Amino acid sequence: MKRRLYSMLLLFLFVAAPAAWAGPKDEVAAATARWAVAFTDDNPDKILALYDKNAVLWGTLSPKRRDDPEAIRDYFVKAFAALPEHKVSFGDQLIRVYGNTAINTGYYTFSYVKDGEAKSLPARYSFTYVKKGKKWLIVDHHSSAMPAPLK
Repeated sequence: MKRRLYSMLLLFLFVAAPAAWAGPKDEVAAATARWAVAFTDDNPDKILALYDKNAVLWGTLSPKRRDDPEAIRDYFVKAFAALPEHKVSFGDQLIRVYGNTAINTGYYTFSYVKDGEAKSLPARYSFTYVKKGKKWLIVDHHSSAMPAPLK
């Protein structure tokens, strides 16, 4: 119930805003917020719909490149199973738009509960989007665990 309420609130805040007022950076931010909602909803098909059919994913939890819809869906099925009660929260985002292509780079933190203990996995990401019609679709997604600071 709490997860559904959180998802609905995010959807309202980021997606329900009138598109006429949104510039390209706002549209990309909204596309990223939709990804966060889909991730929290634990629905591989819903998250897969945000990726272009030719998208590539380098996921945080996998050593291999996923470069077709079946492989990307498989990644999320396994990631959702590995991270019970998962959520994601985005930190600072740097969005750059180049015509119908946009890049959103930043960091996010995955949180989950394993064996009754709250855990988190900070990571950095790059989403590359291409605008198709009125939708920004992910064509490249790279995510990796946040490295330890240099000493």
